Amino acid sequence: MTYGPIRKIRSEDTWWEIRRAWERGETGASLALRYNVGLSNLWRRRASEGWRRLKGEDPPPEPLEGWPRYARRQREAFNDRLRDARDLAQCLMETAKDERLMQAPHWHIPWLYWWRAEHLGPAATARDRARARETGQPWAEVFWDDDGRLRPLEVLDAEMARLHPQELRDELGVPEGVEV
Repeated sequence: MTYGPIRKIRSEDTWWEIRRAWERGETGASLALRYNVGLSNLWRRRASEGWRRLKGEDPPPEPLEGWPRYARRQREAFNDRLRDARDLAQCLMETAKDERLMQAPHWHIPWLYWWRAEHLGPAATARDRARARETGQPWAEVFWDDDGRLRPLEVLDAEMARLHPQELRDELGVPEGVEV
């Protein structure tokens, strides 16, 4: 006597239940396990019968504090970021107009030199280099190459960090002795 594979035959009512559950959002794996049907059979039926999920994406979960309080907190955080960005923009714009770059924080000076070189051209770059030398800035000899061209912004940022390691540590909040 020869034994063949045992075939699982499910009624159309069972498949109707599986389809409705899948269309409501249940996973194929959970349905295959619950109704003891093969997952590949489930996918085959889904494709051949054109099953479609009934609901769209889930709505975002409501925050614990509720939507009104969450929205107020998010708006306050947004306003703080906006105020900081505007303060920085104002500082940078005023400093960009001041060729001495004396008002700028150290971490913005590389970008300001880069911006002036990109937008104001070689004459501004030469003036910036001469002014940095005149005022004895520590970066005067490392920001420009021998031909007077400003180095790439990444190099300028790295040089500024090398020249002011303690200030960088303070900004990053790391203790003395940690290499930054």
